[in-house]
Amino acid sequence: MTTSPTTPPPQIITGKARLAGVMGWPVEHSRSPALHNYWLRRYGVDGAYVPLPTAPEDFVAAVLGLQAAGFKGVNVTIPHKEAAYKLADVLDASARRAGAVNTLVFREDGKILGLSTDGSGFVASLEASSLPPRPQTRALLLGAGGAARSVAAALQDRGIKVAITNRTQERAVTLAAALPGTDVLAWSEWEQQLGEFALLVNTTSLGMAGGPDPLFCPSLAQAAEDLVVADIVYAPLVTPLLAAATRQGLRTVGGLGMLLHQARFGFKEWFGVDPQVDAATQDHVLNSL
Repeated sequence: MTTSPTTPPPQIITGKARLAGVMGWPVEHSRSPALHNYWLRRYGVDGAYVPLPTAPEDFVAAVLGLQAAGFKGVNVTIPHKEAAYKLADVLDASARRAGAVNTLVFREDGKILGLSTDGSGFVASLEASSLPPRPQTRALLLGAGGAARSVAAALQDRGIKVAITNRTQERAVTLAAALPGTDVLAWSEWEQQLGEFALLVNTTSLGMAGGPDPLFCPSLAQAAEDLVVADIVYAPLVTPLLAAATRQGLRTVGGLGMLLHQARFGFKEWFGVDPQVDAATQDHVLNSL
């Protein structure tokens, strides 16, 4: 009897299992365990990937404890990405440019390697949706945290002109200073200036189930007809922002694609296999929502 990619064999977990997980606060919304454990079964890897709810004040101690316990590394989500950047002993080029880390690798030499895969994962999700960012167009990012900087850097590297807006103006100004060429818009004014942009990206947790404002739904009345609206939130799969964009006839990209594409890099580092992001993978994660 054979198994299809959507019904992989049972997971292998022995005393030699490779271990990884996702650290966040909260973390119960994360679909990373469903994704990584699916890949572990699909490729017959002896290992496991677990959710690790970690309060901000416990983050450093928890990372060092996981390293000491033999974990291979972790994904890092809200609100730990900037703390992970400061903790890493070694940063790859993407992390240095993004100023944040979403993937930690515990190396054999005892060093902690920090990677930033959010930006490249986001661009890959646009490309997979047949909506690649066009050079010399403008993108507006909502938010000024670690994910925003990673996405902004990746877009700039592809010739996109980036603007940032954030509820706390100082954070937006700080991010713009770290990425030369980035403009700053006031949070109270960006909706009126939306017609100047080809891409709108929500990089905050606004709209996330259980988040600070799950009903986040700004006005898109001033949007150009060809505006693409993207959200890095994937729980719910269709956020109020994406629903509003669809009602207005705008093209949308949800956060699930970014999750799938950015996850490949960490999985390869921890488990030694470069997994495929294909329809079977997406279907499995969708069925876990």
